[in-house]
Amino acid sequence: MAHIPDGILTLPVLVGGAAVAATGVGLALRRIDDRAIPRIAILSAVFFAASLVSIPVGPSSVHLLLAGLMGIILGPGVFPAVLVALILQAVLFGFGGLTTLGVNTVNIALPGALTGLVLGPFIRRASSPLRAGAIAAVGAAFCTFATGGLVALSLWLASSDFTPVARILLLTYLPLAIAEAAVTATVIAFLTRVQPQALLPQNTAPAE
Repeated sequence: MAHIPDGILTLPVLVGGAAVAATGVGLALRRIDDRAIPRIAILSAVFFAASLVSIPVGPSSVHLLLAGLMGIILGPGVFPAVLVALILQAVLFGFGGLTTLGVNTVNIALPGALTGLVLGPFIRRASSPLRAGAIAAVGAAFCTFATGGLVALSLWLASSDFTPVARILLLTYLPLAIAEAAVTATVIAFLTRVQPQALLPQNTAPAE
């Protein structure tokens, strides 16, 4: 339930989430150049498709977030990538909500951006694809639990009545973290082996 629907969160939470999301998107747009746009579009499309496939886990359901993968490859560009996908999902499929776009964007994109900032340099300097994949797996697992924590925090800030729900949601993120780590490790190890340029910071990638 990373996509919080309309009508649940209070106005202060919605405004705060929108402000943080706008800041993240603004900083990303100031840094990206034309060469980064295709990468952002592709990963936004992948996130859009992957997160529409939900798997029931207990009383809730989970879906791939790919925030760690996007953060490693896009850096701050993960903010506009996630925002565009969430807008399309809300408008086309009623998935999530329009008033909660800011909060949902922050909950998914912020952990990814932090992972790219902190672990990105270590992944690019890794001595082997296996090591790069292992570091990326740690980042992906962190992103998953961080998103779960932010979703729980958003619900708790809206109302303490959501505390039991938030706790249950956090438990459902454990199998998701394992899946996210496996997918991200595989993709990053593959890119490290065949196209390491894809892991360079988005505004310094060599021109094609």
